[in-house]
Amino acid sequence: MSEKVLLAKKISKILGLAFLVLTIIFFAKSYIDGHFHSLDSFKNYINSFGLFAPIMLFFIQFFQVIIPFLPGLFGCIAGSLLFGAVNGFWINYLAISIGSITAFFIAKKYGSPVVKGLIGEKFYDKYLGWTMKDSFLWVFALAIFLPLTPDDELCLLAGLTPISKKKFILIIVTMKPWCILFYSIFAAHLASLVG
Repeated sequence: MSEKVLLAKKISKILGLAFLVLTIIFFAKSYIDGHFHSLDSFKNYINSFGLFAPIMLFFIQFFQVIIPFLPGLFGCIAGSLLFGAVNGFWINYLAISIGSITAFFIAKKYGSPVVKGLIGEKFYDKYLGWTMKDSFLWVFALAIFLPLTPDDELCLLAGLTPISKKKFILIIVTMKPWCILFYSIFAAHLASLVG
């Protein structure tokens, strides 16, 4: 295993673990302070952070694409529940789109050792064959469009293919909103059932 792969793995594990620990501490403290009595009390608590709250969601969603440590689905649902379906949609759409484009450029610049380190050898080996097929562009576009697909990892793999930057960005910008919209509507429906 090359030095780049080991370094990328180490960095992604450290960042993922740090994020997980901070998240657990945040939620544990929020629970102890009594902010989990209801969805409304938690929303009020999150909104008390002002502009920092949506910015934090933006950065979580941005980084989870580049270092796939958490499915974007959770952030999309949380964004809609906390900031409303429309605001949650826009925060998630911008963050995930910019993160996807950044992941693509990272893969283009640093190549397969870094991609393998970020997504893991098992996933890399399993899906690398797809990237060599003529149909990959269509499969990739469909994966970006549909919910519950490993699209973050596929964005990194797409950076190793001959897909042009223009085509990649066009797919992300036009296909990604539908999946995020689905999650936002699902979260809004969930909120109406809970509330």
